[in-house]
Amino acid sequence: MSQVSGGRWFGPAGSSTGDAQVFVFPYAGGVAASFAQWQELAAPELSVQVALMPGRGARLHEAPVDDLPELVDALATAVIERASGPFLLAGHSLGALVAFEVTRELRRRGAPAPLALLVGGAEAPQTRLVRRRVHDLDDAGLVEALRDFGATPVALLADRDLMELVLPAVRADFALSERYVYRPEPPLVVPVHVLLGDRDEHVDPDRAAGWARECVTEPLRHVFPGGHFFLSDHLPEIIDLMRHIVASHTAVAD
Repeated sequence: MSQVSGGRWFGPAGSSTGDAQVFVFPYAGGVAASFAQWQELAAPELSVQVALMPGRGARLHEAPVDDLPELVDALATAVIERASGPFLLAGHSLGALVAFEVTRELRRRGAPAPLALLVGGAEAPQTRLVRRRVHDLDDAGLVEALRDFGATPVALLADRDLMELVLPAVRADFALSERYVYRPEPPLVVPVHVLLGDRDEHVDPDRAAGWARECVTEPLRHVFPGGHFFLSDHLPEIIDLMRHIVASHTAVAD
């Protein structure tokens, strides 16, 4: 298999001498640059690989993808190509849904499974509720929705020219989430860690509890102080959790 797919979706391979790779899937509108601190804090034990989504960042001038099966197929291929040993899959909000579906796609293909799946700020696939169709809003409404979520810098929201460039990708991301149709499959054997903010207005804890339906063993629940984007305030703890998962696997393997 060529290196075109992996490089397109995760950037240059570089050299990874860590204990494991962490493939990260961004939230709606998220760019790889937003996860630079993940890479800094995780090194050298973990090599963080952030998905480069079309329509933003280094792929700004590519057409965004609004079809989830198409996106999952491409990302699963890229993960298979890039994975060089033990790895984790992690995602936040929309990224959690993508990470879940990529994990199932890897299983369908008989490919190596991740050591664990970490899903943050997301209700479970079967029990999630789409409260409003953000992707159907006009541009002004979409900007206000981004302001409400709180992850987009205010200066960026005020830059009309730049927003005109990125809004198609943001709209496509929300469409991925809001058009999602769950397909029943056997529960995952992969351990699942559910990361939640205790003041997240966009995630109902009871609906997040539905992740238990998607795995053979009870998912491990980690609740942090904060809203929907609690990750930024608790990143060292989350990276330590990843290190612990990898270390536990290594100890068992030895």
